[in-house]
Amino acid sequence: MEKKRAGVIGATGMVGQRLAVLLARHPWFEVSALAASARSAGRTYAEAVSGRWAMDVDVPENLRNVPVLDASADFDAVAAAADFVFCAVDMKKEETRELEERLAKAECPVISNNSANRGTADVPMLIPEINAEHAAVIEAQRKRLGTERGFIAVKSNCSIQSYVPLLHPLLDMGLTRVHVCTYQAVSGASKTLEGWPEMRDNVIPYIGGEEEKSEREPMKVWGRVRDGAIIDALSPVISAQCLRVPVSDGHMAAVFAEFDRPVSHEEIVRRWRTFSGKAQELELPSAPKQFIHYFEQPDRPQTRLERDLENGMAVSAGRLRVDEDGRRIRFIGLSHNTLRGAAGGGVLMAELLAAEGIF
Repeated sequence: MEKKRAGVIGATGMVGQRLAVLLARHPWFEVSALAASARSAGRTYAEAVSGRWAMDVDVPENLRNVPVLDASADFDAVAAAADFVFCAVDMKKEETRELEERLAKAECPVISNNSANRGTADVPMLIPEINAEHAAVIEAQRKRLGTERGFIAVKSNCSIQSYVPLLHPLLDMGLTRVHVCTYQAVSGASKTLEGWPEMRDNVIPYIGGEEEKSEREPMKVWGRVRDGAIIDALSPVISAQCLRVPVSDGHMAAVFAEFDRPVSHEEIVRRWRTFSGKAQELELPSAPKQFIHYFEQPDRPQTRLERDLENGMAVSAGRLRVDEDGRRIRFIGLSHNTLRGAAGGGVLMAELLAAEGIF
């Protein structure tokens, strides 16, 4: 495949930094533009992230001296320089929605890590292993926007990656209701442990807007494309609580699920271990070979030990317990929030759209 030119908008933030690292040596994509706010514009990328670089590797050598553009003032230059862009901006929802639609209408496809367009019916919210078929709605979106190439596709909230992939293979077993409590890393708030002293020896039992996203977004992921729109699923009903915990990376979920018929421990584990999707079928560069890893040990998965499995793109599960009547289960899920949950998931989505010829 001929390499495609990728722009990164919001390149100095935590997700943007992760995108820069992932794209620096990507086999299909090459970074052709880096953009951020006006305060970073005009500086080299190394200068713009100096003192705020949060990755555990150095700024990629091939991006250090790339000039950072102003996402607003240099809009035309950004759109012209890229075959598509990753958008990970820190802006108000209305401003983000306007920017992403403007890019799409300029015939520059957008892979968004923002929430602004997640509720738009003709914008697919893709987890490639689960709902790759939702990309079909892009045709209707292009008609609405009046574009030939331009479109918007979005990543889901990072927290749902820790439990939705584990629930998905169980849907046809009569899954009716889910209660989930997520324990979310500080990087999900674009912070580090060193830079957030309030998190030291502390748990904050509230993350603004997160519980609503955790309950609503899986319904779109599990929805169906009909007449140019994604119709949300109606079940299972999800009830969520979201807590911020003093962990650098990795979102954990404690899940309680109910079924309308008895299920077995053996069948659930078998489904998890054998589950794969379009990303594995197409052998996309960022796809984990084993999507779901199940651990038999009673004290696993652990955040520090398992979050980086398969380059941070796998989902881990453990502590599966089935109640005596077989209709209720409990388990633990874990995913890397800035890899599978954010930047890596966005890159995987872009790989899917490139492989399917949608770019």
